[in-house]
Amino acid sequence: MTTTSDRVETAATPDRGQRLRLIVILGSLIALGPLTIDMYLPALPTITTELATTSAVVQLTLTGTLLGLAIGQLVIGPLSDRFGRKRPLIAGTALHVVASLLCAVAPNIAVLGSLRVLQGVGAAAGAVIALAIVRDLYTGRPAATMLSRLILVMGAAPVIAPTLGGELLRFTSWRGVFVALAAFGLVLLPVALVGLRETLPPSRRRTAGLGGTLRDYGALFHDRTFVGLVVVAGLAMSALLGYVSGSSFVFQGQFGLDQQQFGLVFGSGAIFLILATQLNPVFLRWFEPRQILLAAVSAGAFFGLLLVLIATTGFAGIVGVVGGMWLVLFCTGLALPNAPAVALSRHGETAGTAAALLGAVQFGIGAVISPVVGLLGNDAVAMASVVAGGLVLSLVVLVTVVRPWTLPDIEPAAAPAVAAA
Repeated sequence: MTTTSDRVETAATPDRGQRLRLIVILGSLIALGPLTIDMYLPALPTITTELATTSAVVQLTLTGTLLGLAIGQLVIGPLSDRFGRKRPLIAGTALHVVASLLCAVAPNIAVLGSLRVLQGVGAAAGAVIALAIVRDLYTGRPAATMLSRLILVMGAAPVIAPTLGGELLRFTSWRGVFVALAAFGLVLLPVALVGLRETLPPSRRRTAGLGGTLRDYGALFHDRTFVGLVVVAGLAMSALLGYVSGSSFVFQGQFGLDQQQFGLVFGSGAIFLILATQLNPVFLRWFEPRQILLAAVSAGAFFGLLLVLIATTGFAGIVGVVGGMWLVLFCTGLALPNAPAVALSRHGETAGTAAALLGAVQFGIGAVISPVVGLLGNDAVAMASVVAGGLVLSLVVLVTVVRPWTLPDIEPAAAPAVAAA
């Protein structure tokens, strides 16, 4: 039975001003994850020296963050289906703040790695709940468009994070970077508390407890197309995270850039990621999300293999590697909004759980893949091989499991809730 409060809560579709405000708020929440991953990248070589460890072990702190993001989403997604979107969001962001402050005083690499897991769990709240809110409000092409806009905001994080981290290192140590992350989380807490309304009224919440959550996950795993799309998104993300994991060692260690130069080079690649996400809504006027996804992953696999060739032969040096990565990032930017848009359109009744599984697989695969760059040598060939491998495997799964040409067209629809206060 729908209550009066539920009817009020779901009475109007967001207008243009509310959509813009929603994009900024949700994009900022999603950005907490990439900032947590990327902001300390320029300091990885310094951390290696200061904590008397190896580059491969330091990269495991990145793996820990990705693992935390994966585990956190699996837990927080179902909780948001049961208790609403806001309470798990606030709790997760608060956990991130505490973990960031503890990272700033970590005495050794083991403690830092463990705390990075907690950081990831906290950041997972913004990632999974933002996707769930989008699915509460939109489906189909509107959802893909909203996700593209969100990735514009989220895409600013990889542009800003290493550059900001490099600039912070002019005045502070790597520990100060974690203090800055805690400060950003503190800013987000009142923004989420005051700036977002609840998009999942009590009448639409799941009340079956742990057993119901397990049944929901079981139902998702029985949807072959959904699982295929989740793996496609995860492998595409692994290509991006392979670049994130190895870039500081490749550009600083192999090509001799300093921390600030690395931040600028790394950030330039994110511009191509952002450009693709903002062209995506234009392409959606003429093509279905599934069609754009197939084209983007196919092109990404081709350019990934080209990047391996450039890195192996040394053609054009750092210019060749950077240019090849720009092409790969552009294709990835087209794939990332459309894979979840198609996947989530199939399971609106369990949007939080579906978004959790999607995010968990993305970051879980990333957690497995990111150390591989270090194991292969932390050079341009290793990074290019991991990037290309992720995209080639993504294409294989897309063609053999998802078979997007067999999927029906998605009709645009929008749910009625208003998320921005």
